[in-house]
Amino acid sequence: MLSDRSTATVRATLPAVGAAIGDIADLFYEKLFAAHPELLRDLFNRGNQASGDQRRALAGSIAAFATALVEHPDTRPDVMLERIAHKHASLGVTPDQYEVVHTHLFAAIADVLGDAVTPEVAEAWDEVYWLMANALIAVEARLYARRGVTAGDVWHTWEVAARIEETEDVAIFVLRPAADDTPAPAFRAGQYVSVQVELPDGARQIRQYSIVGAPSSRLRSIAVKRVRGQGTPDGEVSRHLHEHTRVGDLLRVSVPYGDLVLDDLEAPLLLASAGIGCTPVVAMLDHLAQEDHKGPVTVVHGDRSPADHALRADHVRLAERLPDAEAHFWYEAPEDGHPENRTGLVDLDGITVRPGTHAYLCGPLPFMRAVRARLLEAGVRPADVHYEVFGPDLWLASS
Repeated sequence: MLSDRSTATVRATLPAVGAAIGDIADLFYEKLFAAHPELLRDLFNRGNQASGDQRRALAGSIAAFATALVEHPDTRPDVMLERIAHKHASLGVTPDQYEVVHTHLFAAIADVLGDAVTPEVAEAWDEVYWLMANALIAVEARLYARRGVTAGDVWHTWEVAARIEETEDVAIFVLRPAADDTPAPAFRAGQYVSVQVELPDGARQIRQYSIVGAPSSRLRSIAVKRVRGQGTPDGEVSRHLHEHTRVGDLLRVSVPYGDLVLDDLEAPLLLASAGIGCTPVVAMLDHLAQEDHKGPVTVVHGDRSPADHALRADHVRLAERLPDAEAHFWYEAPEDGHPENRTGLVDLDGITVRPGTHAYLCGPLPFMRAVRARLLEAGVRPADVHYEVFGPDLWLASS
């Protein structure tokens, strides 16, 4: 891992770098997009750039990785690296792009920290960067190999076979390979695909959407929630899909990736979601039902109202197919007769958390933080709490 000399330097400079990492990230992206505007147009999410979420995610991941190197020198934060690598692979990130990032990131570090960046400091943080970058490159290479694709070439053309208006803001697009002789790539329940659309200004923006349901022979479904915010980059892809994509249209779709997958079917399972975060959970329930799963499963979901609860019928039906499952739904605006203790935001009071539980969370960050905290209080091991966020991973950035 990190050399002894660099470890001492990074430990000594980590407070200063950590305090400035937000400014460094801002300047890095400014430099990167000035030199490579095509990356903002066709790779990076313009909405996340406009909101600052991507900058915070980058800052959080670098700071977390450097901290792990100096505090736990004999281990590597593989969970964090796997999550980032899956997202990169779904975008088709290539090894040469890490060189581009390195150039502009270290130019930003030098500009922000000035004379504090001595040759020794630069060398130490260069080592941190390449330890992280090379680890990601290696993981991404394995992910590409498993899918039988090459870096940068993860895309296939799919046809919209059906469109279902699930709720006022959620549409389900049923997809099939455009070529009759092309099989649909296999996936694991909980994974997602990237979808690239060409917008009116010529940008080819990419977003990730979880695959709904268990695998079939050729069809795959994604649930797309319309993100409000007209006139801003936020939600521009979901709005485009809702307003312009119809049956028979073609979409560029990546092979599936994502590390929020069921890893221990012998353990008691808790599947917790909020809002559109129900999509990977419903896929997991579908998988468990098809496998005739016998073990205990606790389903937890929160939403604004039953009408806003996408895939509600599937959520209920699939939980009922499992012999040892219980489902608990919270609504901020429930129907008449809904239990009083299931009104408002999700809490786990009164929910039995079995010893050895493995938990899978998907939804807004405050929801997942609250559920995770309650699970840890109930004795669930931190390593057994898995999560997925739609968009940049701000968990580390807000720690």
